[in-house]
Amino acid sequence: MRDDDGGPLLETARLSLRRFTVDDVDRLVELDADPEVMRFLTNGVPTPRATIRDEVLPRLLADYDRHPGLGRWAACDRFTGEFLGWLGLDPSDGGAEAELGYRLRRAAWGHGLATEGARALVRHAFDTVGVRRVWAQTMTVNDRSRAVMARAGLHYVHTFHPVFDDPIPGTEHGEVEYELRRDDWSATAQERAAAALRAR
Repeated sequence: MRDDDGGPLLETARLSLRRFTVDDVDRLVELDADPEVMRFLTNGVPTPRATIRDEVLPRLLADYDRHPGLGRWAACDRFTGEFLGWLGLDPSDGGAEAELGYRLRRAAWGHGLATEGARALVRHAFDTVGVRRVWAQTMTVNDRSRAVMARAGLHYVHTFHPVFDDPIPGTEHGEVEYELRRDDWSATAQERAAAALRAR
């Protein structure tokens, strides 16, 4: 982990996660301009450039210092450096918990990249940062996102029905929350270690 010195936070087989900078405005604008990427967030409405430049990006940059080891990172192809989207662990409950999130360009869908990055961040959250819980939420009808949560090791907790001023199609089915707690992660890690020993 070299996040604080300009290097990547972490690398997986195919991804490199780095801090965002002020130079990433155009990349984030392009990501949110795809109506399919934003389908379950804003019903396809893009995030205005001014919002990303003046609100979203400054908040992301400030979080790096407020909550070391947590935040959102630019997800790039490990070998080409191409920007693919972002993955994140947004701090909650004062940084004792983290909300897992991901948003990738449509061209990166269907290759297991969100799952690969999510698993790495879950491991980072527990083993490096030491949070007590990783959680995530999405629309009930967002099957792709729910599958990533499950493959990353999170478990379904409940369905709830928040009230929105501007509901989008599918809102009537509610939102779902998934979670993985530190104790469960530790038990799973011990099981993996025991299985590795048995396989020798």
